[in-house]
Amino acid sequence: MTGRIAFQGELGAYSHAACRQARPGMEVIPCRTFEDAIEACRSGEADLAMLPVENSTYGRVADIHSLLPNSGLHIVDEAFVRVQISLLGVPGVTLPEVKRAMSHTVLLGQVREFLKDHGITAVTGADTAGSAKIVAEKGERELAALASDLAGEIYGLDVLARGIEDQSNNTTRFLVMSRVADPSRRAPKMVTTFTFRVRNIPAALYKAMGGFATNGINMTKLESYMVGGSFVATEFYADIEGHPEDPNVKLALEELAYFTTHVNVLGVYPRG
Repeated sequence: MTGRIAFQGELGAYSHAACRQARPGMEVIPCRTFEDAIEACRSGEADLAMLPVENSTYGRVADIHSLLPNSGLHIVDEAFVRVQISLLGVPGVTLPEVKRAMSHTVLLGQVREFLKDHGITAVTGADTAGSAKIVAEKGERELAALASDLAGEIYGLDVLARGIEDQSNNTTRFLVMSRVADPSRRAPKMVTTFTFRVRNIPAALYKAMGGFATNGINMTKLESYMVGGSFVATEFYADIEGHPEDPNVKLALEELAYFTTHVNVLGVYPRG
């Protein structure tokens, strides 16, 4: 597939690796923030955007769920990237010399045991590859980066340790976003992602979920987050198995609508 795909971070980020894996023929556009990556796609500068949503070790990526409903984009695919983390240092440095390691907050949460065992202090950076770039620019022997081997190659850093993540199955799930979607698209296993807000009535969430149980629909994700900084306004984000045109899914969504103030379908796409 040709075209351009935007992602958050510098060249060499895990999102860059996700782009190469899921859309190998597309030109990549690095962006400073998630909002910038979304805007690049929304404005037409990019055809797609690659956004990380959750990691098997760390959990969900902050801010993403609140950004998606207002993005104006549709989820058209998902991609899973095995995250192998390396400690990258300036050329010639050895592991015992490293006292500080820089990376994105999400990645730092995936290497706690390694940092503790080696007495290395975590330093928060804007992103993984950006941290590798800073380490290369600073040239300090005591400062290393936690990033991919790809980032090490791009910024001329040595791999001091490889595969240092706390969990051997450490994987990040990404969503591929587009301005347009094909609702007729079908695959053996489909996922429907949507957000909703329940009505202010007793047991509203319980009642809203009832339709999925009675119609035999597997809900693989249900998360909540505050809206507008309010403790009383809560949005729910959900993934279910199936297509909105499946008879049982249609019935469940109709029942959901009865107990909610709004339902926003973010995407219908094949299970990755």
